[in-house]
Amino acid sequence: MSIGVYYLESSNAAGVTINSYNREVVERLSALCGQDLVFTDLEHVNDHDLLLTFVGGGGVEGRFKAVVDQLPEPVFLLTTGLNNSLAASMEILSYLKQNDIPGEIIHGSEAKMAKRISDLSKVFRAANKIRGMRLARVGKPSDWLISSDVDADELKEMTGIEVVDVSMEEFFAEIARKQYEPNEYTQAIKARNWHPEDTELCCQIYGALKRITQKYQLDGLTVRCFDLLGPIKGTSCLALAVLNAEGIYGGCEGDLPALISMAVAGELTGQPVFMANPSRILSDDNDIIFAHCTLPLNMPDKYELMTHFESDLGVAFRGHIQEGAATIFKTDGLMSRYFAACGDLQENLKELNLCRTQVRIHLDEDTLNYFLTESIGNHHMILNGDWVDLIDEFYKWF
Repeated sequence: MSIGVYYLESSNAAGVTINSYNREVVERLSALCGQDLVFTDLEHVNDHDLLLTFVGGGGVEGRFKAVVDQLPEPVFLLTTGLNNSLAASMEILSYLKQNDIPGEIIHGSEAKMAKRISDLSKVFRAANKIRGMRLARVGKPSDWLISSDVDADELKEMTGIEVVDVSMEEFFAEIARKQYEPNEYTQAIKARNWHPEDTELCCQIYGALKRITQKYQLDGLTVRCFDLLGPIKGTSCLALAVLNAEGIYGGCEGDLPALISMAVAGELTGQPVFMANPSRILSDDNDIIFAHCTLPLNMPDKYELMTHFESDLGVAFRGHIQEGAATIFKTDGLMSRYFAACGDLQENLKELNLCRTQVRIHLDEDTLNYFLTESIGNHHMILNGDWVDLIDEFYKWF
């Protein structure tokens, strides 16, 4: 993560003194953030993931106006409480608003400013990563996902995300190679000696998907996984569980909006993301149950091996996810609309008539009504912790 500081020096006081003080401010903010804040010149302002424009004091407004067209948007004005830095920043911010340029003043205690810079760095690091992502659809979306197809050209234009289409025939050919590189996750699964032949086949499916990610230089992929059941007699649940644990976003059923949601949530938070079906709403208790047969293997504190729910084939997982605050998130395919809410993950269930990993989450009534009146498709993302403010911040600037 590169954070640049473009410095506007005040003309209203001794420049050397102010510059020295403000350099020390930047050094302290850098230490508080745990990230390097690097002074940069006008020629290199676009070389950074996040740029801060340090208003060194009063009298810089004209200088700012002369260079604003060369600064990346949005414009974040870093200020101090000395030498009319705040007053000048307020004048500049008013000018930005008049010209429809997004911006914000960062001001307050150094601890508060460092927290704001840290949050913004997470947002812009994620945004820059997402704008350069390559995601693949391995096969078309499953037939029942009638609202989950995405126009790849429009997605690229609006978000910068590039979509690669990989045929099921290519996927089947990779599976037929019966090869994979063992790792800590495949070794841990095989050590349980659960249905060894099925486990070996599912590891081979993992190897096929891993080679596809390497061939096409992918950040993630989503698989029309139910097409494996007939010809292969296996599932991709294990493969996706391992890929997600390795940091490669892996989604089910060819659902591209769900895969994009996984990528946004993962890049923003650095947390593993559980893609799941809303299975049942318990309206009297304001609870909702989510379930799916795969999850990142670095997410549960324990798991057991089972077959895939719908087919009774392959290797699936019943994972135990930590109880407590949990964020539910979903964006549409073009990232133009999103839902984010924090609930209380109260219980991991073991019902026989649902997919293998099952969680019960308590929400307030108004939030719960979203699923009945405005739901963005079927699959939603679940991750431990309350990340709603960070997600809102991301969509404010993306």
